[in-house]
Amino acid sequence: MSSSTTPDTTSGLDWAKERGMGALAEKMGIEWVEFTVERCVATMPVEGNTQPVGLLHGGAYVVLGESLGSMAANLYAGSGKLAVGIDINATHTRSATSGVVTGVCTPIHLGRSLTVHEIAVSDEQGRRCSTIRITNMIKDAPRA
Repeated sequence: MSSSTTPDTTSGLDWAKERGMGALAEKMGIEWVEFTVERCVATMPVEGNTQPVGLLHGGAYVVLGESLGSMAANLYAGSGKLAVGIDINATHTRSATSGVVTGVCTPIHLGRSLTVHEIAVSDEQGRRCSTIRITNMIKDAPRA
């Protein structure tokens, strides 16, 4: 898929599932729900990803956000390219303590060499818990 191609939900989701999300995201229970250049959605359970006092760990929000943002940037970059994270930040505004959280990733900027995505992570009641912004650099993929 090239950056000029906008895949439909099914083909983008198939691409993401085929590529895989990596060992860390799998251990954390992250699951893809929707995957296009314009919008990516994934869920993550709170259970198993908490800090000692029972709140979802702040780093878990960031793992969810980076998983979504980096994969979205790679889908946009297309064949023969690789998107790599160069900056990420998160602001946590609420604590999830049970159930699942949902991350919704949308592009802020899609350029030739950089992408910027915002990931809004909400609890099951639809309350925003964290806002993550990630910048990825697009470069040529290493030769196999």
